[in-house]
Amino acid sequence: MENVTIIIMLLFGIAFLGLLSNRFNFPFPIVLVLSGLLISIIPGLPSITLSPDIVFIIFLPPLLYHAAWHTSWHDFKAARRPITLAAIGLVLFTTLSVAVVAHELIDDLSWPLAFVIGAIVSPPDAVAATSITKGLGLHPRLLTILDGESLVNDASGLVAYKYALAAVTAGNFVLWEAGLNFIVVAGAGVAIGLGMGYIMYLIHKRFVCDPIVEVTLTFLTPFAAYLFAEHFHFSGVLAVVSTGLYLSFRSGEIFTHQSRVMTVTVWDVVAYILNGLIFILIGLQLRQIMDGIGDYSTLSLLIWGAVISFVVIIVRFLWVVPATMLPRYFSKHIRETEALDKRNLVIFGWAGMRGVVSMAAALAIPLTLDDGTAFPHRNLIIYLTFCVILATLIPLGFTLPWIIKKMKMSPYSIFAEEYEVRNIIVSETIAHIEENYSLLQDELLNNIKSKYEVKFNRLQKTELPSHFFGNGAPLSTNIFNEYTQLQIDLLNVERKKIDEMHRQGKANEEILRKIERELDLEETRLNMDMYDG
Repeated sequence: MENVTIIIMLLFGIAFLGLLSNRFNFPFPIVLVLSGLLISIIPGLPSITLSPDIVFIIFLPPLLYHAAWHTSWHDFKAARRPITLAAIGLVLFTTLSVAVVAHELIDDLSWPLAFVIGAIVSPPDAVAATSITKGLGLHPRLLTILDGESLVNDASGLVAYKYALAAVTAGNFVLWEAGLNFIVVAGAGVAIGLGMGYIMYLIHKRFVCDPIVEVTLTFLTPFAAYLFAEHFHFSGVLAVVSTGLYLSFRSGEIFTHQSRVMTVTVWDVVAYILNGLIFILIGLQLRQIMDGIGDYSTLSLLIWGAVISFVVIIVRFLWVVPATMLPRYFSKHIRETEALDKRNLVIFGWAGMRGVVSMAAALAIPLTLDDGTAFPHRNLIIYLTFCVILATLIPLGFTLPWIIKKMKMSPYSIFAEEYEVRNIIVSETIAHIEENYSLLQDELLNNIKSKYEVKFNRLQKTELPSHFFGNGAPLSTNIFNEYTQLQIDLLNVERKKIDEMHRQGKANEEILRKIERELDLEETRLNMDMYDG
Protein backbone atom coordinates (compact mmCIF):
# COMPACT_ATOMS: atom_id res chain seq x y z
CA MET A 1 0.00 0.00 0.00
CA GLU A 2 2.90 2.34 0.76
CA ASN A 3 4.31 1.92 -2.76
CA VAL A 4 0.91 2.71 -4.30
CA THR A 5 0.69 5.88 -2.23
CA ILE A 6 4.18 6.92 -3.34
CA ILE A 7 3.39 6.31 -7.01
CA ILE A 8 0.19 8.38 -6.76
CA MET A 9 2.08 11.23 -5.10
CA LEU A 10 4.74 11.02 -7.81
CA LEU A 11 2.07 11.23 -10.50
CA PHE A 12 0.67 14.38 -8.91
CA GLY A 13 4.21 15.74 -8.78
CA ILE A 14 4.77 14.91 -12.45
CA ALA A 15 1.61 16.78 -13.44
CA PHE A 16 2.68 19.82 -11.41
CA LEU A 17 6.22 19.73 -12.82
CA GLY A 18 4.74 19.45 -16.30
CA LEU A 19 2.89 22.71 -15.69
CA LEU A 20 6.08 24.40 -14.51
CA SER A 21 8.05 23.00 -17.45
CA ASN A 22 5.53 24.42 -19.93
CA ARG A 23 5.28 27.69 -18.04
CA PHE A 24 9.02 28.38 -17.95
CA ASN A 25 9.99 26.43 -21.10
CA PHE A 26 12.32 23.94 -19.39
CA PRO A 27 13.03 20.48 -20.89
CA PHE A 28 10.63 18.18 -19.06
CA PRO A 29 12.99 15.17 -18.54
CA ILE A 30 15.62 17.40 -16.96
CA VAL A 31 13.10 18.96 -14.59
CA LEU A 32 11.99 15.48 -13.53
CA VAL A 33 15.51 14.15 -12.93
CA LEU A 34 16.49 17.23 -10.90
CA SER A 35 13.30 16.95 -8.86
CA GLY A 36 14.03 13.28 -8.20
CA LEU A 37 17.55 14.20 -7.05
CA LEU A 38 16.20 16.82 -4.65
CA ILE A 39 13.56 14.46 -3.26
CA SER A 40 16.09 11.66 -2.77
CA ILE A 41 18.26 13.77 -0.43
CA ILE A 42 15.37 14.67 1.89
CA PRO A 43 16.03 12.75 5.14
CA GLY A 44 13.39 10.35 6.39
CA LEU A 45 11.73 9.63 3.06
CA PRO A 46 11.50 5.98 2.00
CA SER A 47 13.95 4.78 -0.64
CA ILE A 48 12.45 3.83 -4.01
CA THR A 49 14.28 1.14 -5.97
CA LEU A 50 14.06 1.16 -9.76
CA SER A 51 13.74 -2.50 -10.71
CA PRO A 52 15.35 -3.37 -14.08
CA ASP A 53 12.62 -5.93 -14.76
CA ILE A 54 9.99 -3.21 -14.48
CA VAL A 55 11.94 -0.95 -16.83
CA PHE A 56 12.58 -3.60 -19.45
CA ILE A 57 9.05 -5.04 -19.39
CA ILE A 58 6.70 -2.25 -18.28
CA PHE A 59 8.33 0.97 -19.47
CA LEU A 60 10.53 0.14 -22.44
CA PRO A 61 8.08 -1.61 -24.85
CA PRO A 62 5.32 1.05 -24.83
CA LEU A 63 7.76 3.97 -24.98
CA LEU A 64 9.69 2.45 -27.89
CA TYR A 65 6.43 1.58 -29.63
CA HIS A 66 5.09 5.09 -29.20
CA ALA A 67 8.32 6.57 -30.61
CA ALA A 68 8.36 4.11 -33.54
CA TRP A 69 4.71 4.86 -34.29
CA HIS A 70 5.55 8.53 -34.79
CA THR A 71 8.56 7.79 -37.00
CA SER A 72 8.03 7.89 -40.76
CA TRP A 73 9.04 4.63 -42.43
CA HIS A 74 10.01 6.50 -45.60
CA ASP A 75 12.20 8.93 -43.66
CA PHE A 76 13.66 6.07 -41.61
CA LYS A 77 14.50 4.12 -44.77
CA ALA A 78 16.00 7.19 -46.47
CA ALA A 79 18.26 7.79 -43.45
CA ARG A 80 19.19 4.14 -42.90
CA ARG A 81 22.91 4.73 -43.56
CA PRO A 82 23.49 7.39 -40.86
CA ILE A 83 21.09 5.60 -38.52
CA THR A 84 23.01 2.33 -38.88
CA LEU A 85 26.37 4.05 -38.48
CA ALA A 86 25.17 5.74 -35.30
CA ALA A 87 23.10 2.90 -33.84
CA ILE A 88 25.73 0.20 -34.36
CA GLY A 89 29.06 1.82 -35.26
CA LEU A 90 28.90 4.64 -32.71
CA VAL A 91 27.62 2.34 -29.97
CA LEU A 92 30.51 -0.11 -30.47
CA PHE A 93 33.04 2.74 -30.79
CA THR A 94 31.75 4.27 -27.54
CA THR A 95 31.84 0.90 -25.80
CA LEU A 96 35.46 0.35 -26.84
CA SER A 97 36.60 3.90 -25.99
CA VAL A 98 34.99 3.92 -22.56
CA ALA A 99 36.36 0.45 -21.82
CA VAL A 100 39.92 1.49 -22.65
CA VAL A 101 39.76 4.65 -20.53
CA ALA A 102 38.01 2.92 -17.60
CA HIS A 103 40.54 0.09 -17.59
CA GLU A 104 43.47 2.50 -17.49
CA LEU A 105 41.84 4.89 -15.04
CA ILE A 106 40.46 2.60 -12.33
CA ASP A 107 42.70 0.23 -10.42
CA ASP A 108 41.80 -3.48 -10.36
CA LEU A 109 39.19 -3.03 -13.10
CA SER A 110 39.43 -5.98 -15.47
CA TRP A 111 38.88 -5.71 -19.22
CA PRO A 112 35.48 -7.52 -19.08
CA LEU A 113 34.27 -5.14 -16.36
CA ALA A 114 35.51 -2.17 -18.39
CA PHE A 115 33.52 -3.41 -21.37
CA VAL A 116 30.45 -3.80 -19.15
CA ILE A 117 30.69 -0.11 -18.27
CA GLY A 118 31.22 0.86 -21.92
CA ALA A 119 28.25 -1.17 -23.13
CA ILE A 120 25.94 0.23 -20.46
CA VAL A 121 26.63 3.90 -21.21
CA SER A 122 26.95 3.58 -25.01
CA PRO A 123 23.31 3.87 -26.24
CA PRO A 124 21.61 7.30 -26.10
CA ASP A 125 18.07 7.29 -24.80
CA ALA A 126 15.09 7.36 -27.17
CA VAL A 127 12.80 9.16 -24.72
CA ALA A 128 15.34 11.81 -23.71
CA ALA A 129 16.36 12.62 -27.29
CA THR A 130 12.75 12.95 -28.46
CA SER A 131 11.61 14.99 -25.46
CA ILE A 132 14.48 17.48 -25.46
CA THR A 133 14.71 18.07 -29.23
CA LYS A 134 10.95 18.48 -29.59
CA GLY A 135 9.94 22.00 -30.59
CA LEU A 136 13.48 23.22 -31.37
CA GLY A 137 12.79 23.56 -35.10
CA LEU A 138 15.43 21.04 -36.18
CA HIS A 139 15.47 19.73 -39.74
CA PRO A 140 13.25 16.63 -40.18
CA ARG A 141 16.15 14.54 -41.52
CA LEU A 142 18.25 15.29 -38.43
CA LEU A 143 15.30 14.44 -36.18
CA THR A 144 14.78 11.19 -38.09
CA ILE A 145 18.44 10.25 -37.59
CA LEU A 146 18.30 11.06 -33.88
CA ASP A 147 15.02 9.18 -33.40
CA GLY A 148 16.13 6.24 -35.53
CA GLU A 149 19.47 6.01 -33.73
CA SER A 150 17.84 5.98 -30.30
CA LEU A 151 15.30 3.37 -31.41
CA VAL A 152 17.84 0.91 -32.80
CA ASN A 153 20.92 1.47 -30.65
CA ASP A 154 19.31 -0.03 -27.55
CA ALA A 155 19.51 -3.40 -29.27
CA SER A 156 23.23 -3.13 -30.15
CA GLY A 157 24.06 -1.71 -26.72
CA LEU A 158 22.17 -4.45 -24.87
CA VAL A 159 23.75 -7.19 -26.97
CA ALA A 160 27.24 -5.80 -26.24
CA TYR A 161 26.25 -5.56 -22.57
CA LYS A 162 25.07 -9.17 -22.56
CA TYR A 163 28.37 -10.51 -23.90
CA ALA A 164 30.50 -8.30 -21.68
CA LEU A 165 28.49 -9.52 -18.70
CA ALA A 166 28.94 -13.13 -19.81
CA ALA A 167 32.70 -12.59 -19.98
CA VAL A 168 32.64 -11.45 -16.34
CA THR A 169 30.23 -14.04 -14.88
CA ALA A 170 31.21 -17.10 -16.91
CA GLY A 171 34.73 -16.07 -17.89
CA ASN A 172 34.38 -16.82 -21.60
CA PHE A 173 34.13 -14.54 -24.63
CA VAL A 174 34.69 -15.28 -28.32
CA LEU A 175 34.65 -12.19 -30.57
CA TRP A 176 33.54 -13.87 -33.81
CA GLU A 177 30.83 -15.76 -31.96
CA ALA A 178 29.55 -12.53 -30.42
CA GLY A 179 29.49 -10.82 -33.83
CA LEU A 180 27.61 -13.70 -35.45
CA ASN A 181 25.17 -13.89 -32.57
CA PHE A 182 24.49 -10.16 -32.82
CA ILE A 183 23.43 -10.61 -36.45
CA VAL A 184 21.17 -13.51 -35.49
CA VAL A 185 19.66 -11.75 -32.48
CA ALA A 186 19.01 -8.53 -34.41
CA GLY A 187 17.71 -10.24 -37.55
CA ALA A 188 15.41 -12.56 -35.65
CA GLY A 189 14.14 -9.65 -33.56
CA VAL A 190 13.23 -7.70 -36.69
CA ALA A 191 11.58 -10.79 -38.23
CA ILE A 192 9.50 -11.43 -35.11
CA GLY A 193 8.48 -7.77 -35.02
CA LEU A 194 7.37 -7.80 -38.65
CA GLY A 195 5.53 -11.09 -38.10
CA MET A 196 3.75 -9.71 -35.04
CA GLY A 197 2.92 -6.55 -36.96
CA TYR A 198 1.39 -8.57 -39.81
CA ILE A 199 -0.70 -10.64 -37.40
CA MET A 200 -2.01 -7.53 -35.65
CA TYR A 201 -2.65 -5.94 -39.04
CA LEU A 202 -4.91 -8.86 -39.99
CA ILE A 203 -6.69 -8.79 -36.63
CA HIS A 204 -7.36 -5.03 -36.83
CA LYS A 205 -8.41 -5.15 -40.47
CA ARG A 206 -10.64 -8.24 -40.46
CA PHE A 207 -12.01 -8.72 -36.98
CA VAL A 208 -11.94 -5.56 -34.88
CA CYS A 209 -14.61 -2.90 -35.33
CA ASP A 210 -14.85 -1.41 -31.85
CA PRO A 211 -12.60 1.60 -31.08
CA ILE A 212 -12.12 0.62 -27.42
CA VAL A 213 -10.98 -2.87 -28.41
CA GLU A 214 -8.60 -1.39 -30.99
CA VAL A 215 -7.03 0.94 -28.44
CA THR A 216 -6.66 -1.99 -26.04
CA LEU A 217 -4.91 -4.05 -28.72
CA THR A 218 -2.49 -1.23 -29.44
CA PHE A 219 -1.43 -1.40 -25.78
CA LEU A 220 -0.96 -5.15 -25.82
CA THR A 221 0.96 -5.24 -29.10
CA PRO A 222 4.36 -3.86 -27.92
CA PHE A 223 4.37 -6.12 -24.87
CA ALA A 224 3.52 -9.16 -26.99
CA ALA A 225 6.28 -8.39 -29.50
CA TYR A 226 8.85 -7.73 -26.78
CA LEU A 227 8.07 -10.76 -24.62
CA PHE A 228 7.83 -13.16 -27.57
CA ALA A 229 11.24 -12.08 -28.91
CA GLU A 230 12.88 -12.11 -25.50
CA HIS A 231 11.47 -15.58 -24.76
CA PHE A 232 13.63 -16.95 -27.58
CA HIS A 233 16.57 -14.72 -26.54
CA PHE A 234 16.27 -12.41 -29.53
CA SER A 235 16.12 -8.60 -29.54
CA GLY A 236 12.85 -7.50 -27.98
CA VAL A 237 13.80 -3.88 -28.64
CA LEU A 238 14.04 -4.39 -32.42
CA ALA A 239 10.87 -6.51 -32.36
CA VAL A 240 8.91 -3.63 -30.80
CA VAL A 241 10.42 -1.03 -33.14
CA SER A 242 9.73 -3.19 -36.22
CA THR A 243 6.13 -3.80 -35.15
CA GLY A 244 5.57 -0.10 -34.52
CA LEU A 245 7.01 0.96 -37.89
CA TYR A 246 5.03 -1.73 -39.74
CA LEU A 247 1.65 -0.91 -38.18
CA SER A 248 2.20 2.85 -38.28
CA PHE A 249 2.86 2.63 -42.02
CA ARG A 250 -0.47 0.81 -42.48
CA SER A 251 -2.53 2.60 -39.84
CA GLY A 252 -4.68 4.32 -42.48
CA GLU A 253 -5.95 0.90 -43.60
CA ILE A 254 -6.81 -0.59 -40.24
CA PHE A 255 -8.15 2.20 -38.03
CA THR A 256 -11.44 4.05 -38.24
CA HIS A 257 -11.50 7.78 -37.54
CA GLN A 258 -12.98 7.11 -34.08
CA SER A 259 -10.18 4.69 -33.29
CA ARG A 260 -7.50 7.11 -34.43
CA VAL A 261 -8.84 9.97 -32.31
CA MET A 262 -9.13 7.75 -29.25
CA THR A 263 -5.79 5.99 -29.79
CA VAL A 264 -3.78 9.18 -30.21
CA THR A 265 -5.37 10.78 -27.15
CA VAL A 266 -4.95 7.79 -24.86
CA TRP A 267 -1.41 7.01 -26.01
CA ASP A 268 -0.29 10.61 -25.51
CA VAL A 269 -1.49 10.47 -21.90
CA VAL A 270 0.13 7.10 -21.24
CA ALA A 271 3.44 8.14 -22.83
CA TYR A 272 3.41 11.33 -20.76
CA ILE A 273 2.90 9.40 -17.52
CA LEU A 274 5.51 6.73 -18.33
CA ASN A 275 8.08 9.33 -19.42
CA GLY A 276 7.48 11.30 -16.26
CA LEU A 277 7.74 8.30 -13.96
CA ILE A 278 10.89 6.88 -15.50
CA PHE A 279 12.88 10.12 -15.34
CA ILE A 280 11.83 11.02 -11.82
CA LEU A 281 12.64 7.46 -10.71
CA ILE A 282 16.11 7.85 -12.20
CA GLY A 283 16.65 10.91 -10.03
CA LEU A 284 15.34 9.07 -6.97
CA GLN A 285 18.12 6.46 -7.25
CA LEU A 286 20.72 8.87 -5.85
CA ARG A 287 20.38 7.78 -2.21
CA GLN A 288 20.65 4.08 -2.98
CA ILE A 289 23.64 4.68 -5.26
CA MET A 290 25.51 6.80 -2.72
CA ASP A 291 24.93 4.18 -0.02
CA GLY A 292 26.68 1.57 -2.17
CA ILE A 293 29.95 3.40 -2.88
CA GLY A 294 31.21 4.12 0.63
CA ASP A 295 34.34 2.06 0.04
CA TYR A 296 35.75 4.51 -2.52
CA SER A 297 37.27 7.92 -1.83
CA THR A 298 35.20 10.97 -2.75
CA LEU A 299 37.96 12.47 -4.89
CA SER A 300 38.41 9.28 -6.88
CA LEU A 301 34.66 8.98 -7.46
CA LEU A 302 34.45 12.56 -8.70
CA ILE A 303 37.42 12.10 -11.06
CA TRP A 304 36.19 8.77 -12.42
CA GLY A 305 32.66 10.05 -12.97
CA ALA A 306 33.87 13.23 -14.70
CA VAL A 307 36.38 11.44 -16.96
CA ILE A 308 34.01 8.66 -18.06
CA SER A 309 31.27 11.22 -18.75
CA PHE A 310 33.69 13.37 -20.76
CA VAL A 311 34.77 10.37 -22.83
CA VAL A 312 31.13 9.46 -23.60
CA ILE A 313 30.43 13.03 -24.75
CA ILE A 314 33.61 13.63 -26.75
CA VAL A 315 33.56 10.26 -28.52
CA ARG A 316 30.24 11.19 -30.11
CA PHE A 317 31.78 14.31 -31.62
CA LEU A 318 34.83 12.37 -32.79
CA TRP A 319 32.61 9.82 -34.53
CA VAL A 320 30.18 12.12 -36.29
CA VAL A 321 32.73 13.89 -38.52
CA PRO A 322 34.26 10.86 -40.31
CA ALA A 323 30.91 9.02 -40.28
CA THR A 324 29.40 11.95 -42.18
CA MET A 325 32.26 13.07 -44.41
CA LEU A 326 33.73 9.75 -45.56
CA PRO A 327 30.54 8.49 -47.25
CA ARG A 328 30.24 11.86 -48.99
CA TYR A 329 33.85 11.68 -50.13
CA PHE A 330 33.47 8.22 -51.70
CA SER A 331 29.93 8.62 -53.10
CA LYS A 332 28.99 11.18 -55.72
CA HIS A 333 25.33 10.21 -55.33
CA ILE A 334 25.38 11.18 -51.64
CA ARG A 335 27.01 14.53 -52.43
CA GLU A 336 24.37 15.31 -55.05
CA THR A 337 21.28 14.15 -53.15
CA GLU A 338 22.02 14.99 -49.51
CA ALA A 339 22.60 18.59 -48.48
CA LEU A 340 25.18 19.13 -45.76
CA ASP A 341 24.89 21.73 -43.03
CA LYS A 342 27.92 21.27 -40.76
CA ARG A 343 26.03 22.89 -37.91
CA ASN A 344 23.85 19.78 -37.81
CA LEU A 345 26.95 17.77 -36.92
CA VAL A 346 27.35 19.85 -33.77
CA ILE A 347 23.71 19.39 -32.87
CA PHE A 348 23.93 15.64 -33.43
CA GLY A 349 26.96 15.46 -31.15
CA TRP A 350 25.19 17.56 -28.53
CA ALA A 351 22.06 15.37 -28.54
CA GLY A 352 23.60 12.21 -27.08
CA MET A 353 21.60 12.10 -23.85
CA ARG A 354 21.58 8.86 -21.84
CA GLY A 355 18.66 7.67 -19.76
CA VAL A 356 16.43 4.78 -18.86
CA VAL A 357 18.08 1.90 -20.72
CA SER A 358 21.53 2.64 -19.28
CA MET A 359 20.15 2.91 -15.75
CA ALA A 360 18.16 -0.31 -16.08
CA ALA A 361 21.13 -2.21 -17.54
CA ALA A 362 23.36 -1.10 -14.66
CA LEU A 363 20.80 -2.12 -12.05
CA ALA A 364 20.33 -5.46 -13.81
CA ILE A 365 23.94 -6.50 -13.07
CA PRO A 366 23.72 -9.64 -10.92
CA LEU A 367 24.73 -9.46 -7.28
CA THR A 368 26.98 -12.52 -7.53
CA LEU A 369 29.07 -14.44 -10.06
CA ASP A 370 28.47 -18.06 -11.03
CA ASP A 371 30.72 -19.23 -8.21
CA GLY A 372 28.74 -17.31 -5.60
CA THR A 373 31.22 -14.48 -5.02
CA ALA A 374 30.07 -10.87 -5.11
CA PHE A 375 30.05 -9.20 -8.52
CA PRO A 376 33.15 -6.99 -8.55
CA HIS A 377 32.70 -3.20 -8.57
CA ARG A 378 28.92 -3.50 -9.07
CA ASN A 379 28.08 -0.39 -7.04
CA LEU A 380 30.84 1.57 -8.78
CA ILE A 381 29.45 0.67 -12.21
CA ILE A 382 25.98 1.84 -11.16
CA TYR A 383 27.48 5.10 -9.85
CA LEU A 384 29.41 5.75 -13.07
CA THR A 385 26.27 5.09 -15.12
CA PHE A 386 24.38 7.59 -12.97
CA CYS A 387 27.14 10.17 -13.52
CA VAL A 388 27.00 9.71 -17.31
CA ILE A 389 23.20 10.07 -17.33
CA LEU A 390 23.36 13.30 -15.34
CA ALA A 391 26.31 14.70 -17.32
CA THR A 392 24.70 14.04 -20.71
CA LEU A 393 21.11 14.80 -19.77
CA ILE A 394 21.34 17.98 -17.70
CA PRO A 395 24.21 20.10 -19.15
CA LEU A 396 23.70 19.02 -22.76
CA GLY A 397 19.91 19.12 -22.57
CA PHE A 398 19.84 22.57 -20.97
CA THR A 399 22.35 24.08 -23.41
CA LEU A 400 21.05 22.52 -26.64
CA PRO A 401 18.54 25.36 -27.37
CA TRP A 402 21.30 27.89 -26.62
CA ILE A 403 23.68 26.12 -29.02
CA ILE A 404 21.08 26.19 -31.78
CA LYS A 405 20.54 29.89 -31.19
CA LYS A 406 24.27 30.67 -31.12
CA MET A 407 24.81 28.90 -34.45
CA LYS A 408 22.07 31.12 -35.91
CA MET A 409 20.13 28.22 -37.36
CA SER A 410 16.79 29.25 -38.76
CA PRO A 411 14.08 27.04 -37.26
CA TYR A 412 12.85 24.62 -39.87
CA SER A 413 9.14 24.89 -40.59
CA ILE A 414 7.04 22.19 -42.18
CA PHE A 415 4.24 24.63 -42.93
CA ALA A 416 5.42 25.16 -46.51
CA GLU A 417 5.10 21.46 -47.15
CA GLU A 418 1.74 21.41 -45.37
CA TYR A 419 0.59 24.26 -47.61
CA GLU A 420 1.43 22.26 -50.73
CA VAL A 421 -0.13 19.06 -49.38
CA ARG A 422 -3.37 20.86 -48.54
CA ASN A 423 -3.44 22.35 -52.04
CA ILE A 424 -3.03 18.92 -53.65
CA ILE A 425 -5.70 17.26 -51.50
CA VAL A 426 -8.30 20.01 -51.95
CA SER A 427 -7.68 20.29 -55.70
CA GLU A 428 -7.97 16.52 -56.14
CA THR A 429 -11.21 16.46 -54.14
CA ILE A 430 -12.76 19.27 -56.21
CA ALA A 431 -11.77 17.46 -59.41
CA HIS A 432 -13.37 14.27 -58.08
CA ILE A 433 -16.60 16.12 -57.31
CA GLU A 434 -16.74 17.62 -60.81
CA GLU A 435 -16.04 14.28 -62.51
CA ASN A 436 -18.25 11.97 -60.47
CA TYR A 437 -21.07 14.01 -58.95
CA SER A 438 -22.23 16.04 -61.96
CA LEU A 439 -25.62 14.28 -62.00
CA LEU A 440 -26.50 15.36 -58.46
CA GLN A 441 -29.13 18.01 -57.89
CA ASP A 442 -27.71 21.51 -58.40
CA GLU A 443 -28.37 22.62 -54.84
CA LEU A 444 -26.70 19.54 -53.33
CA LEU A 445 -23.77 19.75 -55.74
CA ASN A 446 -23.19 23.44 -55.02
CA ASN A 447 -23.31 22.90 -51.26
CA ILE A 448 -20.79 20.07 -51.25
CA LYS A 449 -18.49 21.77 -53.74
CA SER A 450 -18.54 25.13 -51.98
CA LYS A 451 -17.01 23.60 -48.86
CA TYR A 452 -13.85 22.65 -50.73
CA GLU A 453 -13.79 25.79 -52.84
CA VAL A 454 -13.70 27.83 -49.64
CA LYS A 455 -10.66 25.81 -48.49
CA PHE A 456 -9.00 26.25 -51.88
CA ASN A 457 -9.59 30.02 -51.96
CA ARG A 458 -8.22 30.45 -48.43
CA LEU A 459 -5.07 28.59 -49.41
CA GLN A 460 -4.54 30.75 -52.49
CA LYS A 461 -4.92 33.96 -50.49
CA THR A 462 -2.37 32.95 -47.85
CA GLU A 463 1.14 34.36 -48.25
CA LEU A 464 2.93 31.25 -47.01
CA PRO A 465 5.99 30.94 -49.28
CA SER A 466 7.37 34.40 -48.49
CA HIS A 467 7.87 33.35 -44.88
CA PHE A 468 8.40 29.62 -45.03
CA PHE A 469 11.27 29.56 -47.49
CA GLY A 470 13.53 31.41 -45.11
CA ASN A 471 13.83 35.07 -46.17
CA GLY A 472 12.32 36.31 -42.93
CA ALA A 473 9.46 38.25 -44.54
CA PRO A 474 6.40 38.65 -42.28
CA LEU A 475 3.63 36.16 -42.75
CA SER A 476 0.11 37.42 -43.27
CA THR A 477 -2.14 34.73 -41.90
CA ASN A 478 -5.14 36.93 -41.26
CA ILE A 479 -6.84 36.00 -44.52
CA PHE A 480 -6.28 32.32 -43.90
CA ASN A 481 -7.21 32.28 -40.22
CA GLU A 482 -10.11 34.74 -40.12
CA TYR A 483 -12.65 32.29 -41.49
CA THR A 484 -11.42 29.53 -39.17
CA GLN A 485 -11.55 31.80 -36.11
CA LEU A 486 -15.09 32.83 -37.01
CA GLN A 487 -16.14 29.17 -37.03
CA ILE A 488 -14.52 28.64 -33.62
CA ASP A 489 -16.38 31.66 -32.23
CA LEU A 490 -19.67 30.24 -33.48
CA LEU A 491 -18.85 26.86 -31.95
CA ASN A 492 -18.48 28.62 -28.60
CA VAL A 493 -21.92 30.14 -29.07
CA GLU A 494 -23.34 26.65 -29.61
CA ARG A 495 -21.42 25.37 -26.60
CA LYS A 496 -22.82 28.11 -24.35
CA LYS A 497 -26.33 27.21 -25.38
CA ILE A 498 -25.65 23.53 -24.65
CA ASP A 499 -24.33 24.46 -21.20
CA GLU A 500 -27.41 26.60 -20.55
CA MET A 501 -29.78 23.77 -21.53
CA HIS A 502 -27.74 21.36 -19.39
CA ARG A 503 -27.96 23.53 -16.29
CA GLN A 504 -31.69 24.12 -16.78
CA GLY A 505 -32.43 20.46 -17.51
CA LYS A 506 -34.18 21.23 -20.81
CA ALA A 507 -32.74 18.37 -22.84
CA ASN A 508 -31.62 14.78 -22.48
CA GLU A 509 -28.09 14.51 -21.01
CA GLU A 510 -26.96 11.92 -23.55
CA ILE A 511 -28.02 14.10 -26.47
CA LEU A 512 -26.24 17.16 -25.09
CA ARG A 513 -23.03 15.21 -24.44
CA LYS A 514 -23.06 13.82 -27.97
CA ILE A 515 -23.48 17.28 -29.52
CA GLU A 516 -20.81 18.67 -27.18
CA ARG A 517 -18.37 15.97 -28.32
CA GLU A 518 -19.08 16.83 -31.97
CA LEU A 519 -18.28 20.47 -31.24
CA ASP A 520 -15.09 19.52 -29.42
CA LEU A 521 -13.87 17.40 -32.33
CA GLU A 522 -14.74 20.14 -34.80
CA GLU A 523 -12.86 22.76 -32.76
CA THR A 524 -9.86 20.43 -32.55
CA ARG A 525 -9.87 20.12 -36.33
CA LEU A 526 -10.20 23.87 -36.81
CA ASN A 527 -7.34 24.63 -34.41
CA MET A 528 -5.11 22.20 -36.31
CA ASP A 529 -6.18 23.92 -39.53
CA MET A 530 -4.92 27.33 -38.40
CA TYR A 531 -1.42 28.65 -39.08
CA ASP A 532 0.35 30.26 -36.16
CA GLY A 533 3.53 31.06 -38.10
